[in-house]
Amino acid sequence: MSEPGPSPALSRPELRRYSRQLLVPEWLASGAQERVRAASVLVVGAGGLGGPVIAQLAGAGVGRLVIADGDTVDPSNLHRQTLFTAADVDRPKAGVAAARAQALNPFVRVETAPFLDGENADALVARVGLVVDATDNFATRYTLADACTRAGREWVWGAASGTSGLVSVFGPGLGLRDVFPDPGGAESCDEAGVLGPVPNVVGSVMALEALKILGGVGEPLRGRLWTFDALEGAVRVIGLRAGREAAVL
Repeated sequence: MSEPGPSPALSRPELRRYSRQLLVPEWLASGAQERVRAASVLVVGAGGLGGPVIAQLAGAGVGRLVIADGDTVDPSNLHRQTLFTAADVDRPKAGVAAARAQALNPFVRVETAPFLDGENADALVARVGLVVDATDNFATRYTLADACTRAGREWVWGAASGTSGLVSVFGPGLGLRDVFPDPGGAESCDEAGVLGPVPNVVGSVMALEALKILGGVGEPLRGRLWTFDALEGAVRVIGLRAGREAAVL
């Protein structure tokens, strides 16, 4: 699915709303804001990773956000999933997240979608120009990765567990299965636990990568894996090639 053509000039209220990011020379000079406003993004997962992605893409003015998540809010989510409050327990995550994103920025069109599975993955991916994988298990990640590969879509991928996190940008030339052909003993947050700030840090980096792609600025993490060790305060970027070969940059 191709993105819409050039957008009309930003309105005065939009210029005021986005004024701080429009002060960034690279953002303003490249016309990034108009491209972001014309973009459509599917975010799969509205939890620890998806929450900051949704909030920051909505805040930045992405024109259309589609949110897919089949879970409901659980009390155990609240230490890290900042879109939700205690009053949201047992409510559908996608609906609550969409309402919060819409309240944050009325210029953004926010939609919810059935949670991604093997039957609807291709249709959901076909509706947008960019996908963000904020899920927490490899079965769903592989389903989404395969759909993106079939559609020729790039997707922003992230993972967080315990005190560490990963982010990359995958595409038809180098995908999730190339880098992680066997997840091995990978565990979800429900199994391994997670410190609350960790997925928020990782989700923020994912949102930044999405904005770089949509706005056409900077160097997205294509062919590279960003790694975060919260206990050491350490970040590394690893070069990726098909066949799981990697070189520390």
